[in-house]
Amino acid sequence: MSLPLEAAASDRNSLLPVAVDATIASALDEKRLVGAVVLVARDGDIVHRRAAGLADRENGLAMRENTIFRLASITKPIVTIVAMRLIEEGRIGLDDPLTRWLPDFRPRLPDGSEATIRIRHLLTHTSGLGYSFSEAEGGPYISAGISDGLDQPGLPLAENLKRIASVPLRFAPGSDWQYSVAMDVLGGVIEAETGMSLGEAVAELVTRPLGLADTAFSVRDRGRLGAAYMNASPEPALMGENATVMSLMGPIRFAPNRIFDTASYHSGGAGMAGTAADVLAVLETIRRGGKPLLSSKTVQMMTTDQASGLRQQHEPGSGFGFGWSVITDPAEAGVPFPAGTLKWGGVYGHSWFIDPVNQLTVVALTNTTLEGMWGKFTVDLREAIYAAL
Repeated sequence: MSLPLEAAASDRNSLLPVAVDATIASALDEKRLVGAVVLVARDGDIVHRRAAGLADRENGLAMRENTIFRLASITKPIVTIVAMRLIEEGRIGLDDPLTRWLPDFRPRLPDGSEATIRIRHLLTHTSGLGYSFSEAEGGPYISAGISDGLDQPGLPLAENLKRIASVPLRFAPGSDWQYSVAMDVLGGVIEAETGMSLGEAVAELVTRPLGLADTAFSVRDRGRLGAAYMNASPEPALMGENATVMSLMGPIRFAPNRIFDTASYHSGGAGMAGTAADVLAVLETIRRGGKPLLSSKTVQMMTTDQASGLRQQHEPGSGFGFGWSVITDPAEAGVPFPAGTLKWGGVYGHSWFIDPVNQLTVVALTNTTLEGMWGKFTVDLREAIYAAL
């Protein structure tokens, strides 16, 4: 005899916490992670929350739900929302050239000819810019001393923009897709338009309206900031102040204490710190349609592929909206997410996704690079969640 619908739903809901906790426990037991905070929300309600492991192994500090993490690329969706608010207000336009705000930012094509980078190119990573970590040692970004927003404490934005503009574009804007420092450049546009630091603009247009106190380009309560670790054997290693982590794309350079240096430019692509609860609040604002920050029309635009199918040439089944990846073909992508799912992460060890079909938002912040973003943990977590739905 089959269970009543209410009982069946309750049974499924009880499976999800068990599955999530088992995934976290496995990653901790196998010493792939040092600590993690995972929040799972369904239709706006948190159906499971878990803080596990250690926030600071060397000092014996337990992971707590209000632990503050270096967010890395989770900064990007937040800064994207700032830009979209300015677009709604008519202060910047998707097809406006960057030189309207940054007249000296004029990187050229490899043949020396001029190129026009527009706001939409930055938002979709189709600008022709790149990242230092996506090239081998001695590559042009590395040789020019360009910061990816994770290193070089004290570097001013104007100097980094100058260095970025000195390197030829990898392709003509709008002709291909390449993950890049584009959001750092967009941060410069936002600062020029608002007359504020990027951090002040984020506070005025995103965090204060949502009542978020812990997410910023600085850390107000250092006692809650988790330590930073990186993949190593037999257990993750504490990240040094000038650490280099080898990834499949190339060497990623970190300076964990950058977040404390008030002279460091506010990196729109990687510079913020915050909590899992704050990240969930931002993502849930998007899932619910944007209020009180954005109109539903703007959110609809942000959550569909805006990269003209260019990203699918690099990652089948995935497009790119404004601020995140969009699953366009789950079978081609080889993922359990339905079409329309938004997802991204952060290289300090984070992943998140919004599944609009199942009204599901999941935030998984860890203190372990790269396991928490690209490792087995991320795959196990998503598989466990969808097996329990």
